[in-house]
Amino acid sequence: MILLPPLPPPLPTRFTSPTTTVFSLILRHHHIFSPSPAPQTTPSITTTAIASTSSSSLSSSSPSSSTDDLTSLHNRRYDFTPLINYLSSSPSSINKPTDFKTDNSESPISLDPIEIKLAETYRAVSAQLWHSLLKSLCSSKSTLDTAYALVTWLQKHNLCFSYDLLYSILIHALGRSDKLYEAFLLSQQRTLTPLTYNALIGACARNGDLEKALNLMTRMRRDGFQSDFANYSIIIQCLTRGSNTVDSSVLQRLYHEMESDKIELDCQLMNDLVVAFSKAGDPDRAMFFLAMIQGQGLSPKTSSLLSIISALGNCGRTMEAEAIFEEMKEGGLKPRTRAYNALLKGYVKNGSLKDAESIVSEMEKCGVSPDEHTYSLLIDAYANAGRWESARIVLKEMESNDVQPNSYVFSRILASYRDRGDWQKSFSVLKEMKNSGVKPDRHFYNVMIDTFGKYNCLEHAMATFEKMKSDGIQPDNVTWNTLIDSHRKSGHHGMAEELFDTMRESGCPPCATTYNIMINSLGEQEKWDEVKSLLGKMQGQGLIPNVITYTTLIDIYGQSGRFQDAMECLDVMKSAGLKPSATMYHALINGYAQRGLSELAVNAFRIMRADGFKPNVQVLNSLINAFGEDRRDVEAFAVLQFMKENHLKPDVVSYTTLMKALVRVEKFEKVPAVYEEMILSGVNPDKKARAMLRSALRYMKHLLNS
Repeated sequence: MILLPPLPPPLPTRFTSPTTTVFSLILRHHHIFSPSPAPQTTPSITTTAIASTSSSSLSSSSPSSSTDDLTSLHNRRYDFTPLINYLSSSPSSINKPTDFKTDNSESPISLDPIEIKLAETYRAVSAQLWHSLLKSLCSSKSTLDTAYALVTWLQKHNLCFSYDLLYSILIHALGRSDKLYEAFLLSQQRTLTPLTYNALIGACARNGDLEKALNLMTRMRRDGFQSDFANYSIIIQCLTRGSNTVDSSVLQRLYHEMESDKIELDCQLMNDLVVAFSKAGDPDRAMFFLAMIQGQGLSPKTSSLLSIISALGNCGRTMEAEAIFEEMKEGGLKPRTRAYNALLKGYVKNGSLKDAESIVSEMEKCGVSPDEHTYSLLIDAYANAGRWESARIVLKEMESNDVQPNSYVFSRILASYRDRGDWQKSFSVLKEMKNSGVKPDRHFYNVMIDTFGKYNCLEHAMATFEKMKSDGIQPDNVTWNTLIDSHRKSGHHGMAEELFDTMRESGCPPCATTYNIMINSLGEQEKWDEVKSLLGKMQGQGLIPNVITYTTLIDIYGQSGRFQDAMECLDVMKSAGLKPSATMYHALINGYAQRGLSELAVNAFRIMRADGFKPNVQVLNSLINAFGEDRRDVEAFAVLQFMKENHLKPDVVSYTTLMKALVRVEKFEKVPAVYEEMILSGVNPDKKARAMLRSALRYMKHLLNS
């Protein structure tokens, strides 16, 4: 039996009040008996007994004061085994959330004699003991049904009056057990209070449903209840958990809500904000909260400093990352391996091989041992610089330092070759890996499949896929998505559909990314009915279309000239509370451009700017193309001027598209000047640009000879 400690006795009083005396007299004449010990065939529930039975009864005669009687009552322990056995073994007593009684429910007319005896047995149990019992039952998924039944039973017999806390305990347990739907069903049985609101918000946050958590906070505020810092802290921690992608705009919105709610930020919440903004790739705001922590005379957590160093390194701001690293040392903190790795990652990202080597040397001088991550980053740096021999030396050094290279290290080497176009070296990496006694894992195979897929080596990709399965490694969503997308990009749509069907049959449910790839494939084939059918299947699987889904739809509709469908997608997306992306607007403008619909392209461009997006070179290139296709070369050159005024450097596509616009309106003589400007601005002409110049010169020669 699991025992609950007795509740602390009430503080002794000097005088006994008349109320206490009367209550004590009633208790003396009210027989409260202890249930019989639990049989040996108790169900295998860790919470079968919460308290041990006291051998003495309150009815025992002793010359104690009325205060002693109350203390004795509070100190009394109860064996809940018979009650739990009864609730667990009676199917009728096990209730789901929808079966809970409301506050206005009537008491039952007749009861089972055993149930009556149990109700009388536990009539004097305090609310705190019931809460502890419920928490214990909720600690395991196997006893959640018994927890439901307990709350129903308590309501039926009016044995506990703090039902809000009981409900919040159950909601919290459901959230922890990934049963968010049941938690919401349960919450509908009573008017929501701050306790139940907090439990629901926590359940949503733990299940990664940020939108529901934020909507609940809005509803809570509307009902006149104020959120506290704990709600914000748990939501921010939910955002930064694991490999989640954090959106800086969401964090800014949360902070503005904290300000409007007049939440006083404590040290924990400020540290959470530092980590969150760092993970969102917004080191400036992260440093703002770091300064706030230090301004209040508090010390930031080491994890907060490491997250900022990492964020600054990822942005190429290695000098600032170094400054915080030095600040750590000056503050008396001895940097460990993780701190050095955070700085090393920045150097590798920035391509500073010399600094990367220097920081590893400093680690060794300070007696800090490099780990697998350190070596893999250093190998990354050498591989990016094309120094394969140096990378091999690092591998040997790992082995000499008893740090066994793992599959991830080799996958990073493979990825660096893939990104540099040396896909043929995949086989030598695999050979080196086997020589080191390292077996490829799922991640390595996924990188290898992606490498072959990127360079249209689909036979090698499928052979790697089969080898992966023969090694007993089950493909995951990343594996299937990579294979399907590789075939789609190569125009093998039939094989992409076949792989999609095989994926579902294998028991690996497609994710939102899989559906997005297939929507793109069907759109490229202009199978619009099948696109709508696939969207229905996606939603039927419980997957909600995301920003990428809508971007894909707008792109395929725009490419096919179905602009009405594209605009409807944009409206549906906004009504769903999703914010359009710059990529989405680019897809729409590009679709208009290819049809020469310059006015519609300009209109989409205006909407994009109104939504707060700054135009980039790619979007403006599409706008130049729109004017060129519409034979409006003056407006096309106006876009070029706009780029220069806004400090956006035109690229080779910008100049080539302008030359094409001039050829379309037969202003061949102006083409050489554009080509010359391109070279003078430091842009190297590509094959298309040179072909456009030759075409213009050929037309000019033809006109002169005619």
